Amino acid sequence: MRPEKSSLAPNRPRHAEQDPWPVRWGLTLAALAAVGVLIVIPLVHVFCQALAEGLGAYWRNLAGDADTRQAILLTLTIAPIAVLANVVFGVAAAWTVSRFRFPGRALLLALLDLPFSVSPVVVGLLFVLIFGLQGYLGPWLRSHGINIIFATPGLILATIFVTVPFVARELIPVMEATGTEEELAALSLGASGWQMFWRITLPNVKWGLLYGIILCNARAMGEFGAVYVVSGHIAGQTDTIPLRVERLFQEYNLTGSFAVASVLTLLAAVTVLAKAALQRRVAQEQEPTNVEPTEGA
Repeated sequence: MRPEKSSLAPNRPRHAEQDPWPVRWGLTLAALAAVGVLIVIPLVHVFCQALAEGLGAYWRNLAGDADTRQAILLTLTIAPIAVLANVVFGVAAAWTVSRFRFPGRALLLALLDLPFSVSPVVVGLLFVLIFGLQGYLGPWLRSHGINIIFATPGLILATIFVTVPFVARELIPVMEATGTEEELAALSLGASGWQMFWRITLPNVKWGLLYGIILCNARAMGEFGAVYVVSGHIAGQTDTIPLRVERLFQEYNLTGSFAVASVLTLLAAVTVLAKAALQRRVAQEQEPTNVEPTEGA
């Protein structure tokens, strides 16, 4: 006789197919409608407005405008520098937090999240307070001919600050999950610290690092508030792509504004595609290999 099933057995998870069809289709249509209204339609509108006067006008608004070219070049200069700085800091911070227990560790974690909670405009004002002409370091910087505020160094510092958490916050859980067993084994076999990092640590966290780099780069290219304050909004000198979009819009050059906005949108699309490809690659590597058990003799 078959044993009766215990009433205390845990319930099996409920599958989506078991829900009534009005619930399934209603939620699906609501999600599609939200995505369409909030994302798809605005993106399509940006490109429609950018190409409203034809490809020739679109190209002239981008390549024919010296200030726009300078804004694009400045953005493509600031973003890699900010990403590189945050990669170095993020790896060091993640290593410190995940490998050591020390007084002030919780404070360090809280400080890593500070750029998420502080308004970018406040960040810009803080940099002005420190490096401006009337700031704490302003007189000394001016006497030595160093310009931070209303110059490229100020834009780089502000961008680095607002993008600090992305790499570190992606690496910390990955490093904590991988543990230290492989690293200790490498050290016991005579590997140096750099050999352990390049051959053990870095391969174990490479996907988390790449994911953090993608997010950091996306935020660096699209930052507006902090760079607006520290840049002075000087056309042809300190305008980044977001600031150039705002300036053209204020000048009622809608076609030019949308043309520059389309460049930022394309950069964001490339970022999203890279993020999706990375997630798919990680999922493929994490899929367990199905091995059929060998039958006994």
